Amino acid sequence: MSSESQLPARSDTDGHLRRLVRAELPVDTVRLARYLVGKVIVHDTANGRLGGRIVETEAYPVGDAAGHAFRGRTPRNGSLFLERGHAYVYLAYGISFLLNVSSERAGVGAGVLLRAIEPLDGIRLIDGKPRRKEWARIGSGPGRLTRALRIDLSQDGLDLCGAGSSLWLAAATRRTGPIGKSVRIGLTQATSCLLRFYERGNVHISGPRRLLGQ
Repeated sequence: MSSESQLPARSDTDGHLRRLVRAELPVDTVRLARYLVGKVIVHDTANGRLGGRIVETEAYPVGDAAGHAFRGRTPRNGSLFLERGHAYVYLAYGISFLLNVSSERAGVGAGVLLRAIEPLDGIRLIDGKPRRKEWARIGSGPGRLTRALRIDLSQDGLDLCGAGSSLWLAAATRRTGPIGKSVRIGLTQATSCLLRFYERGNVHISGPRRLLGQ
């Protein structure tokens, strides 16, 4: 855990956002994956606040052969075994950082991958021009999500429900639309499980359009 990761504690109501407390998070990976759709992920950086509505998630429950916790706890995946509501960040294929939320009781390894956000506070296109296509893609996909929010390994293990954490979860800022589900994307194991959840009709979700009918 990075020393940069802790900022002075803010109130539970921070501007127009309310920090989630752990008691609000379901103690179940699949339920948490669905619950997080429509909630907000916030990163308070030295250069200002970055935030986005979570519009797509994937569940990797206990015993899932596709999950990083399947073979037990290691130095790399230890954050998945923390109490629900902690960040697990890892580098995928040496290219992109991916952000997950631990999802069970302490000592039980499982998590929810955040796959896409609808940009909110602080996120801008590089040149600031409001091109619709590029704006829709800026947080669409787990690697783009972490780039938009400036998340890397220094946020691994942070308490997303902690009052002093710079990376945190907030309550929904508006009513969440209908939630769809599908198989997860890009896997070679457990490929038939309907464990991907997304806000129907949101232009910021990732993946093939053919998966959006369920």
